[in-house]
Amino acid sequence: MSSNSDNNQPSEFPIDGTLDLHQFQPNEVKAVVKEYITECLRQRIGSLRIVHGKGIGVQREIVHSILEKHPQVIGYRHEGGSGGGWGATVVDLDINEKS
Repeated sequence: MSSNSDNNQPSEFPIDGTLDLHQFQPNEVKAVVKEYITECLRQRIGSLRIVHGKGIGVQREIVHSILEKHPQVIGYRHEGGSGGGWGATVVDLDINEKS
């Protein structure tokens, strides 16, 4: 997965089940989340963590709106404890469903 840096050169990001949205521009969030879910499904990663930050909740709302509509999202919840709370969402994917 890649993102454009300031000089428009793609940068690779590992697909390890954690997506930190702090490194992306707000207008990139929708596409990045969708692409990350697709790649996690391809690699059969069934649980992922999306770090969107606490802030005023705009990024969280964008992320949750994508998750609500995605056919392979079984469920999602705010991460509990010291793992991020309201600043991160844990997502369960149906890796047995065809993408």
